[in-house]
Amino acid sequence: MVRSVKVGMGQLLVVPGQVEDNLARADEMIGEAAAAGCDVVVLPETLDVGWTHPRAPELARPVPGPTTDVLCAAAARHGVVVAAGVTERAGDAVFNTAVLITGTGEIALRHRKINELDFAREVYATGSSLAVADTSLGRVGLDVCADNSASSVALGHALGLMGARILLSPSAWAVPPDHDNAHDPYGAEWVAPYQELAVRHGMPVVGVSNVGPVMGGTWDGWRCIGASLAVDREGRVAAQAPYGVDAAGLVPVELEVN
Repeated sequence: MVRSVKVGMGQLLVVPGQVEDNLARADEMIGEAAAAGCDVVVLPETLDVGWTHPRAPELARPVPGPTTDVLCAAAARHGVVVAAGVTERAGDAVFNTAVLITGTGEIALRHRKINELDFAREVYATGSSLAVADTSLGRVGLDVCADNSASSVALGHALGLMGARILLSPSAWAVPPDHDNAHDPYGAEWVAPYQELAVRHGMPVVGVSNVGPVMGGTWDGWRCIGASLAVDREGRVAAQAPYGVDAAGLVPVELEVN
């Protein structure tokens, strides 16, 4: 049975290291998505601390824990499913983690990013599992950013083979300071693997990036530029959010899920 799911692409401003402010913006975005009638809102990767921020080991929190408590409370208050990226502390390890939260505020799924850039592995440990969860949206797959890149598209295929009917991917898409989007439009590197996954499994794929600076690591000084992407189950680009360091905002999109 095919039904329509309204997805809010929550292209959030993330200021590295400013955890409380970032969580306040995430809370506000969840409310905005609910007000727009969204069934689910997808928020960016490491929205609390910022990707590869040098204070990640200090600021990381357990899952569940204080960071996810804020997101779970907002999901329950507004009755909307939330997919979000957080910085997870697990013993001595720090993970780049995504959580899927039900509309009643329960964590239904946790995914620790697997395909991380080499320099980012100096901050984050590597995930070692994939899973799906049955929710009000149907069976959902969850991963993080480059887990869906062309080099690791097998991870998304595995989620599709597990029966995921929609794949949600908190992301942080960054470009160098001199990137000229008019000359070299951002996004083609994601459209191709997203389309491959969607067509093979009849599974919409949604990736949502933050906007704002990158601080720390080899990409220090780069900019996260949004351009969040939704591809429908037939492989068509259903929506692409605006590009730019100032392009924060919610982009709702209707997707058919079977």
